This record gives sequence, C-alpha cells and structure tokens, in this order.
Amino acid sequence: MHEHERDQAAQGEGPGLSELLQVRRDKLSALKDQGENPFEVTGYERSAYAAQIIADFEAMEGKPASIAGRIMSKRDMGKASFFDMADVSGRIQVYVRVDDVGQQAYEAAKKWDIGDIAGFEGEVFRTKRGEISLKVTAMRLLCKSLIPLPEKWHGLKDTDLRYRQRYLDLIVSPEVREVFVRRSKIIKEIRAFLDGRAFLEVETPVLHTVAGGAAARPFLTHHNALDLDMNLRIALELHLKRLIVGGFERVYEIGRVFRNEGISTRHNPEFTLLELYQAYTDYEGMMRLTEDLIRTVANRVLGTGKVTFEGVEIDLDKPFVRLTMLDAVKQHAGVDFAEVSSFEQAKELAGQHHIKVEPHHGKGDILNSFFEKYAEDKLVQPTFIIGHPVEISPLAKRDAKNPDYTERFELFILGREYANAFSELNDPVDQRERFVRQAALKAAGNQEANDMDEDFLTALEYGLPPTGGLGIGVDRLIMLLTGSSSIRDVIFFPTMRPL
Repeated sequence: MHEHERDQAAQGEGPGLSELLQVRRDKLSALKDQGENPFEVTGYERSAYAAQIIADFEAMEGKPASIAGRIMSKRDMGKASFFDMADVSGRIQVYVRVDDVGQQAYEAAKKWDIGDIAGFEGEVFRTKRGEISLKVTAMRLLCKSLIPLPEKWHGLKDTDLRYRQRYLDLIVSPEVREVFVRRSKIIKEIRAFLDGRAFLEVETPVLHTVAGGAAARPFLTHHNALDLDMNLRIALELHLKRLIVGGFERVYEIGRVFRNEGISTRHNPEFTLLELYQAYTDYEGMMRLTEDLIRTVANRVLGTGKVTFEGVEIDLDKPFVRLTMLDAVKQHAGVDFAEVSSFEQAKELAGQHHIKVEPHHGKGDILNSFFEKYAEDKLVQPTFIIGHPVEISPLAKRDAKNPDYTERFELFILGREYANAFSELNDPVDQRERFVRQAALKAAGNQEANDMDEDFLTALEYGLPPTGGLGIGVDRLIMLLTGSSSIRDVIFFPTMRPL
C-alpha cells in the first residue's frame, strides 16, 4: 500500500483503512494462537533510556543495556534488521541479527509493525556508519499497535485531528511533546519563584454558589444532594481574598477556571490561571513582582529574557513600560479623555469613531472601548497599562487622587493581555455599592457582570488589610515562552466540538 494510503488510514480516511486494520488484527490473532498475547505482558525491566545511551556512549560502549519503546521505523536487510525505537527521552537505533537472536525470534520480529511497543536487550555499540545503536540479543513484543501511524515525513496534516487525538500528535511529533515538557518547567518555575518569596500555595473551591472575581459568563451546574444551582468558577479571587482576611498574608493558587465564552487562538473555555494576593502592598508592588516573575521564569526555562514570537523579538530583560490608559488612548486615537467631563461627550466621541455604546455603558466603558480599538494592538513590548476606570474595575481600589479611576494595571505584550492586577478594594461599603451596580448591569442583560456575594462582603467587614492582587493567564504565558500561536498548542486536550 502506498504511503498516502497508510497516511489516510492512520487519520481515519480512505479506502485502505479496513484492509490495514484487518492485517494487524490477523497478526494479533496469530500471536495469540502461539500463546504470545502481547496484551498480557505486565511490565518490562529496562536499564537505560535512548538519550542516556547516546549522551553517555563512551562509558556505556560494549556494556549491556535493556531499553523499551515504540517502533517508529524499520528496515529489513535480509539476515539483519534495523529498528528506530522511541522512548520518552528520544530515539535510538536498534540492530537485530538472526545470528544473535535466533531464526524463530528474528522471523517473529520481522512481522512487527511500526507503532508496536517492544523491549530490547543487548550491547551498546557504534555501527560502521557511526550511529550509536543497541546490538540486540533478546527482544519481546510488549504491545501491539492496531492502527498504523501517519508516515513520519507527513506527520499529522489535519490540525483538527492533532487536537482531538493528542496522543497521536505526541507520538509522531517530538517537537509537540517538547512544548508540553516546557509547559511543565514553566509552571514549576512559577511555583519556585513564589515559594521562594514566602507565598503559600492553596486550593479553593471549583464549585461556587456565586460567580465572581471576573467579568465572564459562567458554566452552570446543579448539585443534586443539596438541590442547589452552582457555577464552575470563573476566577480564584474572592476565596483567596477571604484567606487574607483570615490572616494568611501571601497566598497563591494555580488552577483551572471555566468561562462560558468563545473559542479562539487565545481563548479556551477552561484554562489555567495563576492568582496571588499579598497583604500590606499595592498594585505598585504587584507590578514589580509581575515583572520579576516573568523575567525570572523566562531566564530559568529558556536561559534568556529575549523571546521571539511570530518573528518579533520581545525583550523581557528590559524594564517594562508604564502607560496610563488615558495616555494610550490620547497617543493612538488622538482623543484626550482627560478633557471629557460627561457621559454625553464620551458617547458623542464614540459615535464619531464608530464605537458601539451598549445600554449599560458609562464614560469609563467608552474609554476602555477606545483603548481596545486603537491602542491595545500597538503594545508590542511589555507594557503596564494603569489607571483603569472604576466602571470596568469592580474589585479594585479607587485612586485617591482621581476617584473615577482605580489603582489597577494590565500587562500587554504583542497586543495581548498577560496579567491583571490591582490594589484590592477593602472598603465594604464601596464594594457593596459596586456589586449593586453590577447586579443592575446583569439585570439589564450584561451576562458578564459580577453577582452580589454577601459572604465576601461579610469577610470585608471583618477587615481586609491593604492588599495587592495579581492574575496571570498561565496558558498565554506558556504560548509566549514556547512560541506557540494558538492556545490549543499548549493545552493537552483543548475543548472541541464532538464529531
């Protein structure tokens, strides 16, 4: 069968699928008839990995080793065969001669297929062509692959299939596996950074009776035993701040959150969020921490603070720019909202610039719309946008010098938001007033408005010390540090519509 037919078969396409599946199943039946069912194997003792043998060849040459992994290619040379075997560390060549393993074992191995999983024992050596290999003295089939892999030179051409069958993507694309190894290292370094600064990692509920902490539409579910409607959490914020009230001064959580909104290259309905809260600091302290965290993680994982993303070099080692939202809009839209004194003026400006004004919008919402349209995509190098309007910041402390704005920042890189933080609002009276306004917005049709959380208000009434809080979209940070253009490339199993 031609390569493209095997490729189609591996991807569930083409007329060759049934034939290929039947051939492999016939081989399995033959093995079982001989009393050699590979699915009954319960384990395999191995002494080395592929990468280890290659890296330590001088010390291991001529010594015995046992390895195991998936057969990625094979070449039959008559009385000798070469297998390319892959394990979690990488690939290595396996050399099998009939004189070394015996005629019966050799003939059995010739019937093994690409994709099968096998164990090999032998001696480490270098071939005449200079390739580090294992000269096999014994081998065993450990698992039979019943569906052929895509041809190695084609890979997975169907992007949708790559995400749906991530296990197949990982088998045939080592570079994909490396992205997820780096993902794990990034999260590990985030934890190390925060643990080193006396932050305590905690866990808070995923099921919430009140959706809060972010402007997002929640997923709804129902608890049968309590006969209670609940939400999957859209943020970690309100429970973490309760812990600050309770006396913990530095807490963080890295957890899954769920937002019932669109899917794009930047959005997945469930994603990983880092939130942290520190007592006795403010958004200035959070800016310093954010910059230090991202720079430190990049250098520890990549060995550099310079990152190239879609052809653009981002310098994380340089001090991050700070710019007010007012100045960003003035610079990129030519509109000075510092001179706009009323909602009517703002609405008129929006009309002149073809910006839609929703019924629930205030002057601050319109300023934010100008920012999103004219300024956001211009922020290529790391930039802290500060001075957000109070209308779009229901949980942030007001700027004492200008109460229409808040002590809040968002970090933008390449026109994308990476972090959101503020001096936490700890005035329970002000917080209740803002929750009331949010409830009115929700009643008017804004499904992303915050709900009233009476228990959180009670916690504030007991006293929340001055606190800085920060949220970072972990998946987006991983995209930046791995050069991945889509969030689906850094989530093992992204949300997909069922076939």
